[in-house]
This record gives sequence, structure tokens and C-alpha cells, in this order.
Amino acid sequence: MVKKQKTKKKRSLKPSRWWHWTLIILCFLIALVYSARWWNPIVFPPVKDPIIGVSFSEKRSKELGLDWKANFTALLDDMHISTFRLMSYWDLHEPVRGQYDFSTLDWQIEEAGKRGATVSLALGQRQPRWPECHQPTWTNDLQGDDWRQALYDYVEVVVKRYENNPTVINWQLENEAVNEWFGLCGKPDRERIHAEYKLVDKLSDKPIWMSLSDQHGYPVTTPVPDKYGYSVYRVVWSEKTWPYKGYLIYPTPIWYHKLRGAIIKAYTGRDIYIHELQLEPWGPVDTKEMTVADQEISMSEARIKDNVLFAREIGAREIYTWGGEWWYWRMVNGDPSIWNTVKDTFADAQE
Repeated sequence: MVKKQKTKKKRSLKPSRWWHWTLIILCFLIALVYSARWWNPIVFPPVKDPIIGVSFSEKRSKELGLDWKANFTALLDDMHISTFRLMSYWDLHEPVRGQYDFSTLDWQIEEAGKRGATVSLALGQRQPRWPECHQPTWTNDLQGDDWRQALYDYVEVVVKRYENNPTVINWQLENEAVNEWFGLCGKPDRERIHAEYKLVDKLSDKPIWMSLSDQHGYPVTTPVPDKYGYSVYRVVWSEKTWPYKGYLIYPTPIWYHKLRGAIIKAYTGRDIYIHELQLEPWGPVDTKEMTVADQEISMSEARIKDNVLFAREIGAREIYTWGGEWWYWRMVNGDPSIWNTVKDTFADAQE
């Protein structure tokens, strides 16, 4: 019997069809990302004449070694900012229980009002700038309901103080209220957040705005305020994206933000605003300890222009930017380039 010889299959040197299409799609997506700055304005027309404001922190300005009053006045008179998010830091204004000192906040609101500017006032324990939660040290001796009541008492004092002040147009309650990954705040107390909202709603006729957790998340277990905010950061230093450690470019395109806003609108009937648009560096150390070259890795003149355009393309009319203290710090230290770029970019956007 003659044995049949096995024929040896020739190996193909060509990649499989699966890999072929995977590479094509991957290259296409990369090309879309890197060419977005050219086609985004066509597909997503920028909002015309947006309301561009700035978050200003007396604490942060002092941390940078600045004259915080001069910093704030420059934003009003030279930058011509007409919309501010200001902070009612609990530890700053009630350093001793039952003893209040609102002199610095009163001054900011009065100066804004003199120039026809408006103020969106942050309320609660969690407010912008590290460590995010700003409770006074005397609250360390309180627990449970006693601690919560102390916070409610403070929030009530703030609301009653500024309720009839026409410069304060709305409240921003508990900045990123359920954000668990950033700040020294502990686990969010959702029951307390709902109680705070009910308290403010009872005391005030002004709109209540709330911001969501970072660039992600949906308002499922939070109160339903008059408007929802979320942040837009583009390039940040990250130590939590294990195993990667370094600068991270957020992969959130405009269509993602627009879709998220549409879902929130459909689910709650509420519009969105941007409560923090990154216009300052986010590096491995505090900005004042970074060289200019290090600062420009995550924020430069070009990124400032690009980020403002990106925010306008998202479609939110109200945009609160982040970095007014840094712009001024660079200027008083001999480099006005950032300050002038922000000033010109805002003016161009609002023509």
C-alpha cells in the first residue's frame, strides 16, 4: 500500500484580515484625536458669547504668596471678569463655634457688586481648592448628628447673610459632592447632602447649582438642583492610574461631554454648566515649586486657547475657569504672557 504524503501548508506572510482591520481602525481613531482641533469647530460649533467666569480662592492666592485683594481687583479691573465663583470657607468664617467673621468675603462681594459683576457662592463643607473639605478644627470634637448640625447652622448663617444681596445670583452647594477619590473628605454622606439641599431650598429663592464628581458620573443618588456642573480637565499628573504614573491626557472627546449633558437633561430636565475648566497646571508638586517648563507641560498659552474653545464646543453657556490666582502669580513674578493670553482669549470668545 502506498502511503499518502502529507502536504505541508504554506505559512502566509500577510497579516490576518482581523489584524488588518484593527490597525486601520486604530490609525483612524488616532488621526481623529490628533486632528480634532481642526474639525471640532465644524462638527460642534462653539457657543457664541458664552458667560466666562473664574473661581477665585482667597486661600489659594495667599498660598502663592500674593496680595489676594490685589489679585481679585486685577481680575475685576484689568481682566474684566464679570462672573465669579467665590468660596464661603467654613474654617475661615467660623474659626470659633458661633463666632463669625465674614469681612473678607463681604469685601469680595462688595467689590464685585461695585463693578456690576455677579457671584455664584459656594456653600457647605466641600468647596474648591485643596484639601477640598474646609471644616474648622473645633469640629474635630464633634461626631454624628452634632457635627452635621454644626454644618447646617453655618450654612444657614451664610444663606441668610447673602440671600438679599443682588450680587449673589445663585448657590453652588457642596463642590463635587460625591467625589470620593480627590480631597481629604472621607466617604460622602449622601443623607447629609440631601438634608443640606432641603435646608438651602427652604431658606432661599436663589437657584441652587451642584457639581458632579469630576468628568464622570451621573446624578442618580444626589438632589436635583436647578443646574448640574462638571469639570473639564485636559492634561493632568496622575498617580492613581496604576501601573502608570505621570501626565495623563484625558481621553474625553467633545461628543462624550455633549452626550453626557444630553443624558442628564433627559433624566433630570436640567441643563449643565462647566464649574471648573482647567486653565492652570496640574503637576506632581504645587505649581509654585514647578519651573515654567514644567508648568507648560499641562498648561501653556496654546493650551489655554484650546481649552476655552473646547469648552465652548461642549455647548455649556456658563463656564467657570480655574487658575485666576496662577495667572496673576506669573504676572507679578515678571511673566505677563499667561495673563495676557487669558485676557485676549476671553475677549475673543465674547465678541
